[in-house]
Amino acid sequence: MKLLVLPCDGIGPEIVAASISVLEKANNLLSLGLEYEYDEVGFSSLEKYGTTLREDVLEKARKYDGIILGTQSHADYPSPENGGRNVSAGFRIGLDLYANVRPARTRYFLESNMKPGKSMDLVIMREATEGFYPDRNMTKGWGEVMTSPDMALSTRKITRHCSERIARRAFELAMQRRKKVTAIHKANSFHMTDGLFLEAVNDVAREFPEVAVDDLLIDASTAHLVRNPEQFDVIVATNFYGDIISDLASELSGSLGLAGSMMASDVACCAQAQHGSAPDLQGQNKANPTSMILSVAMLIHWLGEKHHDDKLLEAAEAMTNAVDSVLENPETRTADLGGTMGCKEFAEEVAKQLEAKR
Repeated sequence: MKLLVLPCDGIGPEIVAASISVLEKANNLLSLGLEYEYDEVGFSSLEKYGTTLREDVLEKARKYDGIILGTQSHADYPSPENGGRNVSAGFRIGLDLYANVRPARTRYFLESNMKPGKSMDLVIMREATEGFYPDRNMTKGWGEVMTSPDMALSTRKITRHCSERIARRAFELAMQRRKKVTAIHKANSFHMTDGLFLEAVNDVAREFPEVAVDDLLIDASTAHLVRNPEQFDVIVATNFYGDIISDLASELSGSLGLAGSMMASDVACCAQAQHGSAPDLQGQNKANPTSMILSVAMLIHWLGEKHHDDKLLEAAEAMTNAVDSVLENPETRTADLGGTMGCKEFAEEVAKQLEAKR
C-alpha cells in the first residue's frame, strides 16, 4: 500500500515528518506494508516549477492508496494566474474529495475553552467542493467578479447531488456513533440555496429511520455549541458554514492543534491537519504535530474500512490512543500546551507509547 506525502509550507514539513515517524512505527509493529513517495507542492513547487500545484501531481495522486498533505500558506501565494494555486482546493476538486471530516472532542486531562462542566465529542461533515468558495464553484472561470472598482459580486453554488452525498456520509457516520445528525443552514435568508441543502438532508434522513435529525440556523448553532455542546453528535454543513463552525468547535474543545482532519471521496482520501502553516514557527521544532498525527490516523482508519483490513484499523486506534497517552502527561506536551517537548520529541514519545502498548 503506497502513500503520497506532500509536506507543503510553513510547519508542514516538520509535522508531516513527525506523523510519518509515528506511522512508520505502527507500520513496523503491525506489518502494515506501507510505502511512501514524496513530491513537492506549495512554495517549493512554485520556486521549482512556477506553480504551487502541478497537474501531474494531481494525476499521480490518483494512483496512490492515500495522501498525506502538509499545511499551506495560501494567503501568501501569488495570484492564481501567477502560479499561486490553492493546494487544498486543487485536491478537493481534482480528486473530488467532497467530505471534509473534522472531529472535535474534549479530553478530561486537558484544559478546554468551554464553560465549566461542559464536554464535547462531535464530528463535523463539511461539504468541500462547492458553496461560496470561488476557486471551486465553477466548471470554468472564477466565482467572483468585480464589475467596477467599487463593486464585487460572488456566486454561491449548492447542488442536490453534493448535498445528498455529504448528508449520506453524515448519516452513515452517525449510525456508528450516537445516531443523531444536525444540519446547519440559513434557509430563513438563503431560501433557495440553503433550502435545497436542507431538503436534500431531509430526503436522505428517510433512509436512516434510526437516526434522529434536527437542524439549526448557523448563527444559532454557534450559541448552542457554547451553551450545550453535548447535544451534538454529527453536524452536516455546506462548505462555508462547515469551515467556520469546525474552527469554533475545535477551539472550544481545546485548540485547533488537537483535532485531526481528512478529505475523502468515495475512492480516495487525504490527511491534512485542521490548522494553518504557522510560518512564524517554521524550522524551530516548536510546532505541535498532534493534529497531523491524528489526521494520518484518520486516513489509516479510512483505508482499513475501505479494504476491510483489521491491522489498519488497529493501527489507527493505536495511534490515536498513543497521542492521548502522551498528552495526558504534562511533561510530554508541546510548548503551546504548557510542556517542553519539541515537535520531533513529541512524535518520538508517541512512537514509544505505540511500542509500549504492543
